[in-house]
Amino acid sequence: MAEENKNLGEMINTFDAAAGEALGKRESHTPRIEAPKTVGADEAFEVKVSVENHPNKAEHSIRWIEVYFREDGRPFNPIMLARIDFTPVYSEPEAKLKLKLSKSGSMMAMEYCNVHGLWSAKEEIRVE
Repeated sequence: MAEENKNLGEMINTFDAAAGEALGKRESHTPRIEAPKTVGADEAFEVKVSVENHPNKAEHSIRWIEVYFREDGRPFNPIMLARIDFTPVYSEPEAKLKLKLSKSGSMMAMEYCNVHGLWSAKEEIRVE
């Protein structure tokens, strides 16, 4: 399929679905989500989202990270939790959030590299 005919979802790279030139960029572009696998219902916990080993120059950098939660059984998903914009050279692509969940689901992060496009990652979180 020609690049200009792809919809947005087809242009988002993941560690497992990267192809072509993007294959060699997986380690330095896929967002890393650090969160507990299991949390207590409505109890605060911390999530860290980062992009590691990536250039941080004006001409090549991570410009933003968005964090979403896809809640099991919710009719309209995902829920946008945060968007963090980064300034090249001055800020590193890392964010910490304090969250409370009442239902299990998937934590998702998407980042934008001004040279290599959109990349996403997902981690399941179970609420007990």
